[in-house]
Formats: sequence, structure tokens, C-alpha cells
Amino acid sequence: MKPIYVTQPTLPPLEEFIPYLEKIWDNKILTNGGTFHQQLEQALCDYLGVKHLALFTNGTIALITALQALRITGEVITTPYSFVATAHSLLWNGIKPVFVDIDPVTLNLDPNKIEAAITPQTTAIMPVHCYGYPCDVARIQQIADNYNLKVIYDAAHAFGVKDKNGGLLNHGDLSVLSFHATKVFNTFEGGAIVCPDEKTKRRIDHLKNFGFVDEVTVVAAGINGKMSEINAAFGLLQLKGIEEALEKRKFIDARYRESFENVTGIHCADTGSHVANYAYFPIFVERNRDALYEKLKTNGIFGRRYFYPLISDFPMYRGLPSASPANLPVARKISNEVICLPMYSALEENEQNRIIKLIKEFA
Repeated sequence: MKPIYVTQPTLPPLEEFIPYLEKIWDNKILTNGGTFHQQLEQALCDYLGVKHLALFTNGTIALITALQALRITGEVITTPYSFVATAHSLLWNGIKPVFVDIDPVTLNLDPNKIEAAITPQTTAIMPVHCYGYPCDVARIQQIADNYNLKVIYDAAHAFGVKDKNGGLLNHGDLSVLSFHATKVFNTFEGGAIVCPDEKTKRRIDHLKNFGFVDEVTVVAAGINGKMSEINAAFGLLQLKGIEEALEKRKFIDARYRESFENVTGIHCADTGSHVANYAYFPIFVERNRDALYEKLKTNGIFGRRYFYPLISDFPMYRGLPSASPANLPVARKISNEVICLPMYSALEENEQNRIIKLIKEFA
């Protein structure tokens, strides 16, 4: 019985990728904003409904650069319920993370808790669209405007997600995407920053290329964050099949929800009116979460307690006053109950049936 993992990248047929590789070999441009890099930036702008987008080697470098681009310092309010890269990007910039609890329904930063965490040192808010579920962008922007704060969205999970006003990625000062192999859309490794205007994109492009403007001019202490031509070519090919992949994920999501609707002690995330991209499928186990996690693993099903532990529990953060467990009761409860089940477009019906059967037996 083959193992089933929580995510699995969608791979196009190898023969479809070979022509892209041949073009790279022919023109001998491997990086530094080559043809495929430029084509993917434009294609993603068109698909996502954004005006400007800068490709990166991965989402973490993109987060670090986004903070640099907006010259963020001091303290930044963020969530403890995320992947560690969210908070790590702050530490790498010498910024102090200030953790705020999450909303029990959306699992995103709770707008009702943000204002109490603002100090004279606060310069920005970094929310996360967790599992691709949209944050309350209107409330967060209102708070940011009232206190003259920047907003950088960690949108690693939110590729293609829309809200009632259209593309979710147009909110805030910047939005950062991840194209890691486990994501809905991937380039093996990769990421991007969605920019509001050409001037901001130009600064970000300088920062991701060591600060170079031209051959002899360096204007900032930049980093090497450029995406290679091979990754960009793979992204162009992946983008062709994204709609089909999303439809398959939607079907898998619906089957999970229907199957667990009346199962005692197992709850699915309440997406409500959210227009998600079915990036993940978290369930919340009222009792003995770890026992179910181990039962699935014993049967070759490798779910993930995503996110457990909380970022605020790791050694580099737990000494912060905002990391106190008393400050984060909702995030702690969710973290102790969550298991993300296998969710990817190639998940076969019999595999999903086996997952559902094991969970029902446990419940």
C-alpha cells in the first residue's frame, strides 16, 4: 500500500517540459530575468488580476525583501498560527514580532485584538491568509490607516483566491506568494511579491539582485533572490493546468466535508462565503488528536499538524511577552486540534475513501 502524503505536487508530462529546456539550452540564459522569467511575470499578472509582480527564488526571500522594500523597522504585529517563515522574515530584518491571537472561524489574525497590541514602535501588520481563507482585509486596512501602519500580507497559501472585491492579492501595501512544491501553483521552488505600482516593483527588482541598477551602480544592500529560467519555465507550464487542478481540489474538498458532516468530535474549517483555492483541508479533532494522527501514520497516511507547535512556542520567540500562552488561547486550542488531511489534485477516490474510513473508525 503506497504512502499518502498531505500534499503532492502536480507534475505535467515530462515531454511537455522538454521543449522549454531546449529553449533554455539554446539561448544559454539561465537566470537574471531571462525570457521565461519575463513571460511568467506577465502571465501571472494576467491570471491573478494584479498590475505588477516580481518573481523570487522562494517565498521566504520574498518576505524578507518585502520588509526591506517598505523599510519596516521596530515592531510588527503578526499571527502565531503560521509557518515559521512568517516570523523568521521579521527576525532576519531585526524586527520584533508581536503575536496577536486568531479568529476561531477564519483562523486568521483577529482584527478585534490588533489595536491593543499597537505601541509607539509598531510600524506594520503582517497577517496571513491561512489555508487560503481571506483575512478581514477591510478591518485590517482601517486599523492600519488609523495608526499610519504598513500592511504586508503573507499570501503563501492564497494563490488565485478572490474576495467580494476581486483579487485578494491587491489588498495591503504588498502581498507575498510562495510557489513551493507543496503549493496549489508551484515552480519547484519560487515566490513572488505583488506590487501596487511600477516604482515599488523597480525597488524590489533592485533589492532581489544585490541592489544593482546597472553594471556599475548599486543603490541598496540587496540580496540574491532571482528566480531561474528553469523554475520560470516550469511555472508557465503549470499555469496551463491550474484551472483543472483547482476543480479537482474542489471536488475532493466537497467529499471530505460531506463525509465528516455528522461525525462526532471531528469538525471541518467553516469557510462560509470565502472563495478559497482548496490549498489545504484541515480538520479539528476535539479529543486525542495525536492518537488519530498516529493511527493515520501507521496506515501510511501522512497528514500534518499544520500549524503545531505555534510559532510563539519556538525557542527564539517564546521569551517575547506577546508569546505568552495566556495571550493566545484561540491559536493554542486550534493548534492542539488540527490535522491537515491529504489534499492534492491527483488524490485518487479510493485513497480518499481509505482516509475517510480510518477517521470515522477512530471517531
